[in-house]
Amino acid sequence: MDRQEDMETRDELRKRIGDLAWDVTQNAATERAFAGEYDDFFERGIYVDVVSGEPLFTSLDKYDSGCGWPAFTRPITENAVREKRDMSHFMVRTEVRSAGADSHLGHVFNDGPAERGGLRYCINSAALRFIPFDEMETQGYGAYKALFE
Repeated sequence: MDRQEDMETRDELRKRIGDLAWDVTQNAATERAFAGEYDDFFERGIYVDVVSGEPLFTSLDKYDSGCGWPAFTRPITENAVREKRDMSHFMVRTEVRSAGADSHLGHVFNDGPAERGGLRYCINSAALRFIPFDEMETQGYGAYKALFE
C-alpha cells in the first residue's frame, strides 16, 4: 500500500479538527481570550495535540494565570514541544509548536509562577484535546498515568 494513501489529506484534517483548530494549528492563529474550552477547565488528565494526538501537557502543570488561555508551567516531557522565535504582530515572542506534528500551540512567557520554574505556556484550547485520567488507558495513554502517582 502506498504510504500516501495512509496519510490524512489536508482537507480531511480540516474537516476532522474543525476550522478554528485548523486556523490555530496550521496558520498560527489565536483563539479569542477567555473563549477556549480549556481556559477555565481543571479536570485531571492530559492534553494532546488535536492534530496528531501526541501528549503535550498534564493537568498537574496547569494553572489559572488569568490570561484567557490555558496556562501550563511545563510540557509533559522535555521533548514534547519545540520553541521558535516569533516576530509577528510587531512583537518578539517565543512560539510553542508540537514536536511531532509541528502544530502551532501558542507561546511561552517568563512570567509564570516562580516557584514552579517561572514559565507560562500560554496555549490555545483549539490546539488541544483533553484525555480524562479515567480514559487514558483505553485511549492509549496509559503509560502517562504514572505521572499522577
